Amino acid sequence: MGLPARPHANLFHHRDTFDVLNRDLSVDQKIESLREILKGRFPFIQRISVALYDPKTDILRTYLAVGDGDNRLQRYAAKLSDAASLAEIVQRGSPRVVNDLGVFDREGREHTRKIREAGYGASYTLPMYLSDVFFGFVFFNSRAREVFTEEVLHYLDVFGHLISLVVINEVASIRTLQASVKTAASLVHQRDVDTGSHLDRMANFARLIAREVATLHALTDEKIEHIFLFAPLHDIGKIAIADTILKKPGKLSLDEFEDMKAHTAKGREIIDVMLSNFGLEGLQHVDMLRNIALYHHEAMNGSGYPAGLRGADIPIEARIVAVADIFDALTSTRPYKEAWTIEEAFATLRKMAGTQVDRDCVEALISCREEVEQIQRRFREDPYG
Repeated sequence: MGLPARPHANLFHHRDTFDVLNRDLSVDQKIESLREILKGRFPFIQRISVALYDPKTDILRTYLAVGDGDNRLQRYAAKLSDAASLAEIVQRGSPRVVNDLGVFDREGREHTRKIREAGYGASYTLPMYLSDVFFGFVFFNSRAREVFTEEVLHYLDVFGHLISLVVINEVASIRTLQASVKTAASLVHQRDVDTGSHLDRMANFARLIAREVATLHALTDEKIEHIFLFAPLHDIGKIAIADTILKKPGKLSLDEFEDMKAHTAKGREIIDVMLSNFGLEGLQHVDMLRNIALYHHEAMNGSGYPAGLRGADIPIEARIVAVADIFDALTSTRPYKEAWTIEEAFATLRKMAGTQVDRDCVEALISCREEVEQIQRRFREDPYG
């Protein structure tokens, strides 16, 4: 005897084309799935990429790229003001259709040159906005030319805004978390010597280091961006440290130092509570945030805290943030010391390399001296607070 017929089975025959967006997947996995859907109708769409804009530095950075595997634009960054054709998109607030990228051959811009070298012939660029504030770009690239007809553009607009929503939801969630932690951290900074400028500088230093060691540690552009976003939250656990310890002008006693060391574990606890309160436990790469808070005082020789991890057992994101944090502390004025020169700080980091801090991370920062100086100029301390 067979099973009874399901009376409403015929009501559920349709499959949601965009169901992938509901799943617990990384942003790049979701965008790749959208590209596959789009390719079913327009097989000439070989590449989709996203670049995010940082208004503090005017820097446009590759966030992710999916497609045929060409990675010439991985870890690419440039000032928006130096890219006239992209700046015009923002100025006009309108997307840009280029059915023959050969029109830019004379410009000699690195971004255009790399796209052309990869064999792309046409491009559609859609600006992303969050509450009328420019957020970045979505790029659609094809190796063919003259393919972006009005019909194609109609579909690309829909997919472009879907991609924009996926990316903005992820990054805005992190920024919401950042804002809440920074608000709490501002309470710490009323008691501690760290400043907002310190956090901006060390986050940018961390991004430089991550970019330079990316190949060695398989860091994608998305992971590099998360390290940049998470780096300022490394010392949030200091909220839980008493003023008598945090503001003590002299050297801490052994007992006081033990209490101070607890800020790493406290930071991890605070982050977990905030993730739960904001409903962000599913945030991509959130373990990187936990690792940064918990392990940024570990040492390569195992003498650090809280877990006494050694070498490669220390998560790379924590090793990166440790070097960025120490460098900025050395080159910043403190109530108990003058700012060191870049040369002095680099020399000290090299002495610490291999025992206290990661040697590759140190050399990565040193190799970016010009950009380090630019960050220091951009995020100078305000002597008037």
